[in-house]
Amino acid sequence: MYLFTLLAGLLLRLLNQAHLKIHGAVVPAGFEGVIDGEVLRKASAYTLDNSRFGLIETLFDSTVLLLFLFAGPLPLYDRWIQGLGLSPVLSGTLFYLLLLTAKSLLDIPFSLYRTFVIEARYGFNTQTLGLWIADLLKGLAISLVLLGVLLAGGFQLVEASPDYWWLWGWGLFAGFTLFVMLISPYVIEPLFFRFEPVRKEGLEEGIKALMARAGLAAGRVFQVDASRRSHHGNAYFTGIGRVKRIVLFDTLLERLSAAEILAILAHEIGHWKKRHILKRLFATELLALGGFYLAYRLIGWGGVPDLFGIDTLSFAAQWLPLAFLGSLVVFPFTPVSAWLSRRDEGQADGYACALHGNPEDLASALVKLARDNLANLHPHPWYAAFYFSHPPVVERVRRLRAEGK
Repeated sequence: MYLFTLLAGLLLRLLNQAHLKIHGAVVPAGFEGVIDGEVLRKASAYTLDNSRFGLIETLFDSTVLLLFLFAGPLPLYDRWIQGLGLSPVLSGTLFYLLLLTAKSLLDIPFSLYRTFVIEARYGFNTQTLGLWIADLLKGLAISLVLLGVLLAGGFQLVEASPDYWWLWGWGLFAGFTLFVMLISPYVIEPLFFRFEPVRKEGLEEGIKALMARAGLAAGRVFQVDASRRSHHGNAYFTGIGRVKRIVLFDTLLERLSAAEILAILAHEIGHWKKRHILKRLFATELLALGGFYLAYRLIGWGGVPDLFGIDTLSFAAQWLPLAFLGSLVVFPFTPVSAWLSRRDEGQADGYACALHGNPEDLASALVKLARDNLANLHPHPWYAAFYFSHPPVVERVRRLRAEGK
């Protein structure tokens, strides 16, 4: 089954590559004058380089995972951890923290190549090696601390409530997720970026007016020094409750007109007003509840190690093969999740048109962002339907301009 899902993903990737090679030199209607043949050739090469490299990385990760699960290292590693004589809580926590560290180390060559070869080749990378190393160490330290707290708390609940740990564990997971979302804008994200009020000349009054029409506080809009790491332009919505904020990359602010920036801001306000993050969070927590209960039943059944040809595994170690099986169950629903995300983006676009009042500003901003980010303007429809969290940019621009007529 895993090989089937891997093959399906690889075939979709290859299909997307072949489609781009055939259609990649065609400038889409409405993109003339902004994107020319040279930009298209560069965008196609960038997409193909990333896709081919991603294929290599996927094959490597899959090989390591299969060998670890099925070739013997998993029970050996589990027995070594159990032989340290630690409590079940500490041994279970250490089991996954060491795996996280190992995974991070294995990812280093791929991250280096992507950042300092592919991104640099196409003029995107602005990150120094020192900054890259600092980001790596900070990211790993934060992940180890957060995961360590979550795992230690979860395994403690298993010991305290053997029959209902699935419910208390889910409650811990849900609460911890909310906690991280609350602290991230103020504690975690500032460790990597510098946030400040938008400073683009002539934009402050427009932002205040736009936020006022939406019934929101203008102080929730920030710009971030993304240019220290990359020339890519973007904007995003982060946080929940009173810590919600909209973040605009300084690279985006440099390249777009004031009207286009306000249109992008209106789109992000649309996510805010439509409560997209809250709805996704609620759906995630419901699925997590089902996952915790299913894990409880399967571990109680006692046959999980047998499915992998293993005699015995500790309680903590059984979660790894369960996660593997879970990925197989979730894979067919990938296009459903992608469709829901694209639906949200369409709703945010519609809200932006109503709030900002000029769909052409958002359309022209998307065209410029596609040019500057070397976006793939010709994804295969099947690949886009399966994986794209946003509507393909050509389709999105076409809808916006139809809205403005």
